[in-house]
Amino acid sequence: MQRTLESFLRALRAVDVRVSPAEAIDAHQAVRLVGYADRETLKDALCAATAKTADEVVRFETCFETFFRRDEFKPGKAPPPKPDASPSQGGQASESALGQMLMENDAAALSQAMEEAAERAGVADIRLSSQRRLLTRRMLDEMGLKDLEAFIARLQQAGDPQGAALAQRLTERRQALFDEANSYVERQHDLYAGESSQRLREQILADERLTGLDGHEIGTMQTLVRRMAKRLAARYSHQQRRSKRGKLDVRRTLRRSMVHGGVPFDIVWKHETIEKPKIVAICDVSGSVAAAARFLLLFLYSLHEVVERLDAFAFSNRLVAVGDILEDEQVEGAIAAVLARIGMRSTDYGQAWEDFCALHLDQLDRHTTVIILGDARSNYVNPRIDLMRQIHKRARAVIWLNPEPESFWSRGDSEMERYRRFCHVAKTCNTLNELERIIDDVLRTYLPR
Repeated sequence: MQRTLESFLRALRAVDVRVSPAEAIDAHQAVRLVGYADRETLKDALCAATAKTADEVVRFETCFETFFRRDEFKPGKAPPPKPDASPSQGGQASESALGQMLMENDAAALSQAMEEAAERAGVADIRLSSQRRLLTRRMLDEMGLKDLEAFIARLQQAGDPQGAALAQRLTERRQALFDEANSYVERQHDLYAGESSQRLREQILADERLTGLDGHEIGTMQTLVRRMAKRLAARYSHQQRRSKRGKLDVRRTLRRSMVHGGVPFDIVWKHETIEKPKIVAICDVSGSVAAAARFLLLFLYSLHEVVERLDAFAFSNRLVAVGDILEDEQVEGAIAAVLARIGMRSTDYGQAWEDFCALHLDQLDRHTTVIILGDARSNYVNPRIDLMRQIHKRARAVIWLNPEPESFWSRGDSEMERYRRFCHVAKTCNTLNELERIIDDVLRTYLPR
């Protein structure tokens, strides 16, 4: 029974119930005390040993009911088998062990044989939905399906009416066996593959083009953005805390210990100052770039723990400050309101730089990183390269993220090649993974070298 409990703990971890080694030992001790006889007592004992939050209790209960359901071959689930035409048919079916169990309708033996076959076939290792059919067939082969099919074929070829009747009954029960096997593998998929399938979908979404997302993917992407931002924030918060704590200054500690006969009474710590980033985000929210701007702003505002100051601006033809809107409301709703108010219009980069330099240029200093998100397509109006030069001179760094591939930067009305001279970094950015790498690089520039 130890293997059963270990499989259950693995299923719990697959549904994001964290079970530490110490909690696993507690679960084993709890099972040793209460046993498997009383289902509700077992459930309560395991829940107390493993689930730590209300959400985990909900996931535990769902996982427990699925894992211990065991309703394959349950009486009443499938239509009752027809009575055998002759007692001798049961004896003929003994040439196939599986056929014998099917003819006798032995639910307990079939259920046990399926559990053992599933273990040999590795059904619990299922990770993807596409593996279900393969694993079902592999499990049935382990139960002896090939022998049963060969036996049915021999009966059909023999030309004996009694044998033909037996072959017909075995064929019907083989189909019922397929249904039970499909149900069993589906249950294993729900237990072990749900979380991995979700992770795989998120990995694929992280490499999807931000400007080509379907509406139903927006919610999942926002969840993914918040998770990426939380991961980055945790990493840099840890470095900031470690910087405040300091490092042992061995040389100065040893030097001071000389007056105490070499005993280090006076410990000296070295402290490094980590500067918190100041970021100015300027986003083109015209039709072609609005989707990418949504995720950049959401990403940056999810980093509030590690960013000292964040000023956000959006423009199509005129530039407006959107920081107050984003701080006062939920970020997702606020971004949608910003896009509805000033987005989806023709772009005028020259006018946007005029607005920014006239009202907000004083916000830039040698501690501020400017992140510009846009395709640099100015509709053939004056791009005001001179104002871009002023921004470059005042800022610590200017980073331009362009959703278009680099081969498009010199085509049509794109001014990207001219703006590029005044950028410290100019990169294509049209996926969440690219966005995470670039934000990570920006934060890293503020760490001591």
